[in-house]
Order: sequence, then C-alpha cells, then structure tokens
Amino acid sequence: MIIISLIIISLVTAIFCLLTYKVKNFDIVQILGSLGVMVLSGYIAKLIMQGEIISLYDNLIYIDALSSINLVLIAVIGFSASIYSVGYMRNELAHGIISPQKLGFYYCFFHLFILSMLLVTIFNNLGLLWVGIELTTLISAMLVAFYGNKHSLEAAWKYLIMGVVGIALALLGIVFIYISGLTILFEEQSALQYTNLLNVADKLNTEWIKFGFIFILIGFGTKAGLAPMHFWLPDAHSQAPAPISAVLSGVLLNTALYSVLRVYTIVKIAIPDIAGAYLIGFGLLSIIAVVPFIFVQHDLKRLLAFSSVEHIGIITLAVGVGGSIGLYGAFLHMINHSLGKSLLFFASGSIVQNYHSKYIGRISGIIKSMPYTGIIFLIAGMAIAGAPPFSLFISEFTIMLGCVKAGKLWLGCLFALLVAIIFTGMSYYFIRMVFGDKPKKVKNINESKGSLIAMVIPLFFVIVGGFYVMPFIQTAVLMAAKVLGD
Repeated sequence: MIIISLIIISLVTAIFCLLTYKVKNFDIVQILGSLGVMVLSGYIAKLIMQGEIISLYDNLIYIDALSSINLVLIAVIGFSASIYSVGYMRNELAHGIISPQKLGFYYCFFHLFILSMLLVTIFNNLGLLWVGIELTTLISAMLVAFYGNKHSLEAAWKYLIMGVVGIALALLGIVFIYISGLTILFEEQSALQYTNLLNVADKLNTEWIKFGFIFILIGFGTKAGLAPMHFWLPDAHSQAPAPISAVLSGVLLNTALYSVLRVYTIVKIAIPDIAGAYLIGFGLLSIIAVVPFIFVQHDLKRLLAFSSVEHIGIITLAVGVGGSIGLYGAFLHMINHSLGKSLLFFASGSIVQNYHSKYIGRISGIIKSMPYTGIIFLIAGMAIAGAPPFSLFISEFTIMLGCVKAGKLWLGCLFALLVAIIFTGMSYYFIRMVFGDKPKKVKNINESKGSLIAMVIPLFFVIVGGFYVMPFIQTAVLMAAKVLGD
C-alpha cells in the first residue's frame, strides 16, 4: 500500500498542476505532494534499514538497500526542487518569460519526471526498468525544451537523439542477458527479474553476459553521463530551468547509473575478472575527459554539467575498484554529490536569474549583491570542487584509500592528481565570481526567501557531512555496499 501511495501521490499531483493552474497558490500544493513522497520514501528506507526487503506482486516490485538510497535521494532532491521552483518560476512569470499555462505544464512534467525515476527504482524487472528509463528521457526532454527557444530546442533534440540511441543499445544488452537467463530459468518473466538472474548468475553463459553488460554500460551510461557518451549533458543542463538542472544532475544521472549497477551485481558473479575493469575504465575516462573542458568554460551551467560528468565517473570508478572501502566511498559520494550539486544548481539559478546572464565573465561580486546566496554558492562550489572540510572531500578521500587498499596504488595516485587539477579550475571560477568586482549595472538584490529555504536541507548535509557521517547515512551506505557483494 505504501508503494502504491507513493505512485498515486506523484501522479495526482502532476494531474492537479496541469488542470488547476488558475487556482491561486496552486504551486504550494505541489510542494505538499513532494513532501508526501519524501515522507513515504523515508518510511520505506527506515523499513529497509531495519533489515526488511520489500517484495510485492510476485516480486515485480523489489526494494532493497541499493534501491532505497536512490529512492530517498529522488524524494529529497525532488522536495527541495519543488520548494525552490515556487520562487524561481514566480519570478519567471512576473517578468513575462512564461505564461500561467506554461507554469502548469512545468509542474505537471516536473512531478511526472519524479514519478518516472521512482518507477525505475522500484521495479524488479529489466524490461520495466528499461521502460522507466525511456520515460525519464521523454519527460525530461520536454523540460529541457521548456523555454521553447532555439538553444533549448536544440539541446532537447540532441538529448533525445543520444538518449534514444543509448537506450536502444541498453535494450539490446538486456535481450542478451535475457537469452542467457532463459536457458537456465525457462520462464520468460523470471528471466527478466534481476533477483532471479542473481540467484543463477554463476550458471549464466559468460559470452552473452559479457556482451550484454557492455551494451548496457554504454546504453545506460549515456544517460548517466559517462564519457565518451556525455556530450548531450552540458547542453541539456545549461538550457533547462535551474530546478530541473538540479534534478537532472542530482538524481537522474544516479538513476541511470543505478540501472547499470543492478546488472553489475549479476555480471560481477558471472565474469568477476573483467566486470570491475569495465567500470574502472569508463569511470577514469569520464574524469580525464572533463579536465580540458573545465578550464575553457564560459557558461556557468555548462561548467556545473561537466562537473557532474566527473562525479559520475568517480562513483563508477569506485564501484569498479570494489572492496568494502571502495564501495563505501562510492555510495557515500553518490549521496554527497546529489545534495551538493543540487545545492549548487539552486544557488547558480538564483544568480543567473538576477544577473540575467549565464556567462561567467559577466558574473562577479556575488557576495556584495546577493550575500546569502553568495555564501551558499561559495560553499557548494568549493564542496563540489572537493575542498575540505566539506562532505565530498570525505567521500573522495575514502575512494582514494579504497584504490590503495585494493592494491591499485597507481589508480589512487592518478585519481588524486586528476581531482586536484579539476579542483584548481573549479575553485578559480567560484572565487572570482563570488569575490570579484560587482558590475555597476547590478544593484543589490532582494533574495527570495523561498529559494533560500529550499537550499537549507542540502546545505546542512554538505557542511555537516564534512565532519561527521550521520549514523543513518552510514547504515544505508554499508547496506548498499553489501548488495554489491562486499
């Protein structure tokens, strides 16, 4: 009943927003819908941490520790983005950038987007998981194209083309794995359920599994933003409204990576010698690919999008390294990046909206014109860059230790070097934008209280997480690591 309620709340909220945009303060109602989803997700996570596994409808729905981390992140980032959207979109409405009808369309698709990611997370079926990923593509493409101008339509088109190609490759990979499972399980539905495949993973045909995993890693890796399939990501994130960019970077990339990890749990048993090597290769390539782009960026939101490619690469690399420390660092970094990047997109959205520009060269003196947002922007920016004493530094340091512990000293040293180079470029941009001279045409700005309130939750975890890993986060991370076999 809890799972059904989760789905119904998201769906009803989306329909309500589409049909009742003329009702005064209807946008506040969508916050309540997001709050309901977050509360239910939190309750589900509590059950999982108590040792339960939720399995419903003949194992069609299956939620374990790995699922619950993504479920809670979707709900928390979605709730924060729904609060932030109210002030942000009202400002867009007040300046005539969007119409009331467009506002209703935005909230409807926002909640459908959240729903599609929830569906990916709860299904225990590779076919339905694929359908869910396809839904996230179609729905989020509408949000990328939200403003309807030349650049947003071009970004949405590129996103759709690359997304569809990636998903087609992933479908081919699922077919290969299905064929391998069908020869053992002899039932069509059973051969698509990853829990059943996991039980017979050591008996599966290794050639089918290997090629299936390669196609799935490339296909779903395209949606996750892994290099070299990441080129849609900077365009899409730079053209979408700021709250959508926060959700895209904060949880959509995780959701696509979650799909890869579900298959990886099977592949790791079937072909243990090479499964991790594939993840290390793509993860390392993603980090390396970001380095030159970080130093030549002029668009703030594109800079943050390339940073997301780096961090998804870090998580992927850490999972590939494996071991208790590597996996602990991977899932801790997944949580830290989701919260930190959504916070950074919120702050940058307010800055771009008030400076009327996304270009880094035109944004300076933020601390003088928007003191509260400027401080948050600096904290989030330095955290994402990997500076101590913030949460992402802890998880990155843990991953480096995981590399050394796994006997890959060269990888740990290379990882540390790449992160240090990226830190240099990122911190330079953030410090210059925050402390530079304020442009004469920019007046002191009345900062939106609603937008600042939306940043409180992720800001709290970004700061506190640098000093102390809270017990419930530690438990969730350890349990998720156990699902992957360590």
